[in-house]
Amino acid sequence: MSAIAKSDYELLVKQAYALVEGEDDWIANTANLSALLFNSLNNVNFAGVYRVKNNELILGPFQGKPACVHISFGKGVCGTAAKTEKTQIVKDVHRFAGHIACDSDSKSEIVVPIFKENKLWGVFDFDSTVLNNFDEIDNHYLTQVSETIFNH
Repeated sequence: MSAIAKSDYELLVKQAYALVEGEDDWIANTANLSALLFNSLNNVNFAGVYRVKNNELILGPFQGKPACVHISFGKGVCGTAAKTEKTQIVKDVHRFAGHIACDSDSKSEIVVPIFKENKLWGVFDFDSTVLNNFDEIDNHYLTQVSETIFNH
């Protein structure tokens, strides 16, 4: 099950491009995109960015409850996405070995890598209060949204 319908995602991608058009500041762009996605995706209790700094992930702009600030590469869903440079879709976070529970209400998660000039820059993290809330449709469109941060 995807977090919203495909037709809604198509509009969301257009909105994302409109939000970042002409703006080069990553903080402004990721803050606005986090707010857009948090308020648009169904059952999402966290939408935010972690950026690579000093060989770990550091919390950036987000929407939701307070979050873990530092995540090592290879740890949890975000760290695994960063280490592999591949999207991680987790249908049940409680079955994910090494899951980092920042919010006990989270049940499923998708983490999409963010690249700048073909190098891993960070990850976009989305948590849901519903099991199996994310799928390949989410991956497809959230990847497009993540690409707007630096490629617009």
